[in-house]
Amino acid sequence: MRLAAVILTMGNRPAELAELIRTVAKQQGDPIDVVVVGNGVKASALPDLGGARTVDLPENLGIPAGRNEGYRLLLDLPPQQRPEVILTLDDDGSLNGDQVAEQLRAAFAADPRLGIVSFRITDPATGAVQRRHVPRVRVGDPNRSSTVTTFLGGANAVRTAVLEQVGLLPGEFFLFHEETDLAWRALDAGWSIEYRADLTLHHPTTSPTRHMTYHRMVARNRVWLAKRNLPWLLVPVYLAVWAGLTVLRTRDPAALRAWLGGFAEGLRTSAGPRRPMRWRTVWRMARLGRPPII
Repeated sequence: MRLAAVILTMGNRPAELAELIRTVAKQQGDPIDVVVVGNGVKASALPDLGGARTVDLPENLGIPAGRNEGYRLLLDLPPQQRPEVILTLDDDGSLNGDQVAEQLRAAFAADPRLGIVSFRITDPATGAVQRRHVPRVRVGDPNRSSTVTTFLGGANAVRTAVLEQVGLLPGEFFLFHEETDLAWRALDAGWSIEYRADLTLHHPTTSPTRHMTYHRMVARNRVWLAKRNLPWLLVPVYLAVWAGLTVLRTRDPAALRAWLGGFAEGLRTSAGPRRPMRWRTVWRMARLGRPPII
């Protein structure tokens, strides 16, 4: 089973990027074809890429659109070179051990309907797993694997057939919730998603609020996610739940104002193509512990 990896970078973490590529190169089994996408920088000019393919984007297109450029390069390869599974890895992470690739090959080979695998993310210094990095409503033990309904954007593996069938990430999202949009489309097409605690990406502990536009984009994209993917009956329920949770949780008035502004922007602007999931998918997600109103 041929594997490839897409790594998006802004060129500001060259040492971490080189270490990530080193951990990819040391994986057992056939070599992994690596694509480094420079988001507003010349990836081709970065040091220590170990022979990786590169894509140079003249401007920062955002995370989903940037990663899509890497996917497109791989999907356009001749059939005999095209990967069957594509890893997506944050440029400041590193794979733990040399068996991740072989474990992925075994997992995808064992289940032909397995579409996406989400890795466990641990802090390299403390071994801690952030709650937001376990894609379950009831997180429980982060060392327990399970079937889930979404996945982690910078630590995953996607079967190429999923991207070919349901499409790429929603580039217009720019940042946040793009992986959930893809996950919902994959689930509706009959694919399954697994959180695999035995597949680890080391990644420094961070907070999403480090991004200046966090509150606005999270709210806008949440609305777009619902408008694009949910049956109309569930859209107001989903958005009301998230609005209520946000108002109860947010203590910073400035952050709440930014969130409300993004929410309003999502309501009044186009979310792109609408492909509502079937009710059987809604029921399937509910049985997995995450009905699409949470």
